[in-house]
Amino acid sequence: MGTVTLGVSIAVPEPHGSRLQRCRLGFGDAAAAGIPTHVTLLPPTEVDPDDRPAIEDHLAAIAAAGRPFPMRLCGTGTFRPLSPVVFVRVVEGAAACGWLQERVRDPAGPLARELLFPYHPHVTVAHGIAEEAMDRASAELAGYEAAWEVAGFALYEQDAAGVWALRREFRFAAPASRAPAGPGTAAPLLDPAPRVA
Repeated sequence: MGTVTLGVSIAVPEPHGSRLQRCRLGFGDAAAAGIPTHVTLLPPTEVDPDDRPAIEDHLAAIAAAGRPFPMRLCGTGTFRPLSPVVFVRVVEGAAACGWLQERVRDPAGPLARELLFPYHPHVTVAHGIAEEAMDRASAELAGYEAAWEVAGFALYEQDAAGVWALRREFRFAAPASRAPAGPGTAAPLLDPAPRVA
């Protein structure tokens, strides 16, 4: 029966998402046409289609335990030379993203997997393109800022053409003002020195 490729991420809302996607396309990253602007919680992962119900139950339970939290993007960073990526930095909400991605990849759950690099939340704006275009992306978005409240996350599926489609959204059950714990707890500013993920 084969496998399907799934990912879990926090969508960057409008108008920010479309703007960053247009920028990414403008830098020459054609793959951006099929990739909604996002902060990754689970990178592309192959799973058995029969595991979908368990996966969705797992993600629903994580959302039920979470609460909304503030997200702020500011400036750019890069994973070069280890990985050909330029990104917009997550400067608020990083700890919350870390809390979520650890639970998504819980070793006892249906999406258990190791990462190639330590987790580092970010929004990719250039990937695998010419160095000059990567430099332009880094410079042109150096002053970029956006902020919003994250109300949940989503499950995406990649098709044979590499296009990612939304499959299901998972909203946090508890309002930010009442939940005593969860992913929004103590989300400090991220160290400006980029780490690879």
